Amino acid sequence: MPLIYFLAPLATVMIWSGNMTINQLTVGTIAPSSIAFLRWFLALLVMTPLVLPATLKHLPEIRRNWPKLATLGLLGMGLWQGLGYVAAETTTATNMGILAAMVPLLTVLLSALILREPPTLGGVIGGLLAFVGVSILLGQGNPLSLLKLEVAFGDALMVIAAICYALYGVMLKRWQMNLPPWVMLYAQVCFAVLFLLPPYLLGPMTPIDGQNVWLILYAGIPASIITTFLWMRAVRQIGANQASIFINLMLLFSALIAMAFLDERIASFHLYGGLLILAGVIMAQTFTRPLVGMAGKKARSAQQ
Repeated sequence: MPLIYFLAPLATVMIWSGNMTINQLTVGTIAPSSIAFLRWFLALLVMTPLVLPATLKHLPEIRRNWPKLATLGLLGMGLWQGLGYVAAETTTATNMGILAAMVPLLTVLLSALILREPPTLGGVIGGLLAFVGVSILLGQGNPLSLLKLEVAFGDALMVIAAICYALYGVMLKRWQMNLPPWVMLYAQVCFAVLFLLPPYLLGPMTPIDGQNVWLILYAGIPASIITTFLWMRAVRQIGANQASIFINLMLLFSALIAMAFLDERIASFHLYGGLLILAGVIMAQTFTRPLVGMAGKKARSAQQ
């Protein structure tokens, strides 16, 4: 496989990791409800002249599937991104990047529950490893502190956000729609803008100025439109499974970018927790033999 095929997923993950730092830079500069709405409104404005003509041709299919598209827009854009901006007020970009890297593992676990895909050996052991890693990270080195509910509000929100995005991926797989990828994305963005409009109107509407306009531009174009194009290209060229492995690099990229631009320092609990989560995610993606099949084999061996 040509090495150039790996540039698309690598660039995507780097932009996503940079967006964790952008989330942190928005604190005190622009209200979470403002940037959550404005980034997708900007994406909608940019996409409309390019995608609207094709969208109009598929209106009957969109009408039939609008509840599904609305749910996907809420999970993948409204909650995943919106909760991230709120979380940035009480946690670090490093923590956000590490917790966001749980998405592939959470996708495996939710697929077993929702899609009835049999759990795998890697999914079970990887899930346990990642759970220990998350406990160390949320407890800042002391997992027992979780029993006293001593968890940063932002970290808890990022866990919920990661679950929402993993659920988005699972439902995207479950709900097969006869729509081109860009039309499906455009419909989801439309619904996301509608969902994010009330919080924007009710919350503090931060005016756009020289300090926050570039944050909105980065979040609305590279982190929304360009990453979507690159990720679809990556899935088409190397496959979804291989592309998702690159998400593991978010732990490294997020930490390095946060150190460079936010002067964040890596503590020992970041290393221990992050490595356990990374090991759990890689194990879930590598050891994909179903436990059900293994149990059946053992049973047949015993009978013989």
